[in-house]
Amino acid sequence: MKAFQTICRQLKSSKGFSVEPASHVVFSTSSYLCGRKKKVNPYEEVDQEKYSDLVKSVLSFRGHAQTPESLFKEDALLYGPVSKCKASKQEEEAGVPQNWFPLFNPEKSVKLTATSDPTIPLKIPLQRNMIPSVTRILQQTMTSEQISCLERWKQRMILQLGEDGFAEYTSNMFLQGKQFHEALESILSPQGNLKERDKNLDSGYVQSVQHVLKDVGGVRAVESAVQHETLNYIGLLDCVADYQGKLCVIDWKTSEKPKPYIRNTFDNPLQVVAYVGAINHDSNYSFQVQCGLIVVAYKDGSPAHPHFMDAKLCSRYWAKWLLRLEEYMKKEKNQDIQKPH
Repeated sequence: MKAFQTICRQLKSSKGFSVEPASHVVFSTSSYLCGRKKKVNPYEEVDQEKYSDLVKSVLSFRGHAQTPESLFKEDALLYGPVSKCKASKQEEEAGVPQNWFPLFNPEKSVKLTATSDPTIPLKIPLQRNMIPSVTRILQQTMTSEQISCLERWKQRMILQLGEDGFAEYTSNMFLQGKQFHEALESILSPQGNLKERDKNLDSGYVQSVQHVLKDVGGVRAVESAVQHETLNYIGLLDCVADYQGKLCVIDWKTSEKPKPYIRNTFDNPLQVVAYVGAINHDSNYSFQVQCGLIVVAYKDGSPAHPHFMDAKLCSRYWAKWLLRLEEYMKKEKNQDIQKPH
């Protein structure tokens, strides 16, 4: 706008500048005139005398430079104030659990009590009942993207191995995982079988976690059941022990692909924090846990990837776990309503 005003002032003050009215005005939209070879300056066809007042008012205008604020005021005057859309109630509530419950228990201590014996890890058997397990809750509340990704992987494997080959593959993977957990139990438990312990050292998965085991001590529970007595869910945790001086729920995982980042472990962090919350609110455990550890081991013996979760990270995943738990409870409630009585 400033540049335009400057040019206008210069033109007005120029001595040789004059405006002479044209002898006649021609307005035409005919294709003949449009197709003429002679170029006509459109400004010469305008009745200068008719619009001279408008030209004078424009040339004599001395306005302030436009700013973003003045433009917004102008728009508001012309078109009315900006209508800001409010987020829907569903969008506002997304990501925030409706019924918040703390991860940590203020009535419990992180330190061992006098009655606790760290030399004998707890191993509480899992009681099969109507209470949903952590694994079931996570499976039933997977996102459509997770389900589709899992289905694509399954179809790809079936194309490579066939139906029977895929069934055998999944059976072998389950068996290897079971043997890996048994091997770790025999290593971490003081009452473990020495012969079994030595035999397990040949396993590629066990070799993979050797550098992690060096930082693990003070084992408090191995393959032990937990139940959140308020939120009402159960689970079977792998291990509770000190890792680099921090008491953690440790989850041992096997993988054929490298998982160097915690985001590669999908729902595993939610599983870990679910166990952390359950321990902290289970009367069978006199201590409290504030951290988690996911250890991804590899069959070829290459170094496992440990993913440590401090109290702050656990709290972030705890909020996500509560959302999944609420989603599961809603689904179960809707199914009960739809069932014929």
